[in-house]
Amino acid sequence: MGENDESEIIEHHDDEAMEKRNRLRNDSSSLLESLTPSERDGQRSTQPSHRLLAYSDALISIIATVMILPVAHTKFQNTEELKDSIQLLLTTKIAVYLMTFLIVTVAWAAHIRLFQVIERIDDTLALLNLACMMLITFLPYTFSLMATFPNNVLGIVFFCACVIVIGLIQAVIVIYGFSRPFLLNEHIQMSENRAYYRRHILEIIMKVPLMCFFASIFSFIFFQLSYVLLAIVIFMPYISQCLKWIRNKAIGGPSDDTPDSMLFYTYHPNEPLSKERVEAFSDGVYAIVATLLILDICEDNVPDPSLVQKEFSGSLFAALQEYGHEYLAYFGSFATVGLLWFVHHSLFLHVTRATRLMGLFNTFSLAFIGGLPLAYQLTHEFPSGSRNELEAIQISCVIIFFAGLFQLALWVTALFSEHETLHPYVHYGGREHAFMFAKLSLYPCVALGTFFFTCILSRFSAPIFHLMQIAVPFAFLLLRLLVRVTLAVLRWLFCPARPDIGNTPVEEDDSRLPFNDIVT
Repeated sequence: MGENDESEIIEHHDDEAMEKRNRLRNDSSSLLESLTPSERDGQRSTQPSHRLLAYSDALISIIATVMILPVAHTKFQNTEELKDSIQLLLTTKIAVYLMTFLIVTVAWAAHIRLFQVIERIDDTLALLNLACMMLITFLPYTFSLMATFPNNVLGIVFFCACVIVIGLIQAVIVIYGFSRPFLLNEHIQMSENRAYYRRHILEIIMKVPLMCFFASIFSFIFFQLSYVLLAIVIFMPYISQCLKWIRNKAIGGPSDDTPDSMLFYTYHPNEPLSKERVEAFSDGVYAIVATLLILDICEDNVPDPSLVQKEFSGSLFAALQEYGHEYLAYFGSFATVGLLWFVHHSLFLHVTRATRLMGLFNTFSLAFIGGLPLAYQLTHEFPSGSRNELEAIQISCVIIFFAGLFQLALWVTALFSEHETLHPYVHYGGREHAFMFAKLSLYPCVALGTFFFTCILSRFSAPIFHLMQIAVPFAFLLLRLLVRVTLAVLRWLFCPARPDIGNTPVEEDDSRLPFNDIVT
């Protein structure tokens, strides 16, 4: 049944893609007929934006992920208490990594929304995008300055200057795109309120540079307030939506003054994001994290030839045996990254539409995924059986737990609007729902259980952790069988007389309540 389900899901996505291509072809042909000869010449010089967007996603995913390297390569002394070192890291390097990851992903999300409005590019837009990418890749350096010199305003000023220029470049892209309507997406092309769209999008884009401008001004007066303003930039869409909700409740009735349905730049949690770009960015982060793991092996675990000759009588095999625990940590960490990607892939295989709130939880999950090189570094850094090793393993369990937990939160968010965001087979009560829930719950439950087992059996913390890393892949292989057996036992215990509904198509069950109605 699993193979049939996957083939039906693929056919469903193929049908949607075919229908969308046919609609786009018809709309573009009608638009071409309405263009002037000069506009038709300009339209012929454009090209699809797919490769530019793929390049931008790869660049941003790399720059967001490699910021974990200064944290992962922090050297610890074996006699030093790890909790004291971690407190120092949390105030400096880990805080810098998390804030940088969030800021860079905010810039990436803004890039998604911008190129959902502008679907075709020309040479001018390609060059403007390169200038924008150059400044986005410079953001981690400015954040490092802010962390290293927190009382110096120069780091804040550099960061704010970069964000202001990025915002100005995006505003130029919007103005340029709206001056050539054939570059815009079909909804805005066909809209009679194109001028309103341009004004509304420019107002949204310029809010972030304006906040950073005030942050740079306050840095000379009261620099702590500047950090507060920069934190507001990250969560501005959700703060704005909450304030709008409070205002509507206080005044009464909606205050939406848009002339027609606004699909983008709404600050609404259900605002659509490009599912393909979310997948591409996420794949980039997972691939980079998996690659960073082997860099440490290549750098630190190749013995010196003179040392092999002197201490191991020229036996390379005997010399490599000294690094056995590090090889075990590498393969376990790679399996963790690979299986978390597998869960993410399975989730988005069933997602038909991504939203802004789903993108936020995906960002949080990826931020902890980016911390897995730190987990790998910590699990083999300290002597076996030491207090430091126990705390390092527990930190690794926390990282894995939150990486999986935010994937589960993404799934629950999609369930609240399941008819718009998920394939019918994974709706609440669908035949794949229980299996997907089990797949997404496996890593958080296993990581939490491992954490508590290491607290109780602290002497065996390392074997318990490595056993978890080895056992989880086999659990995934047997997961579907375990879910079916569990559901059969539950049906036998609680509803033995209930007819088998497994063969009833989910799409025909109109009486089933949606997930959000059940929660309410």
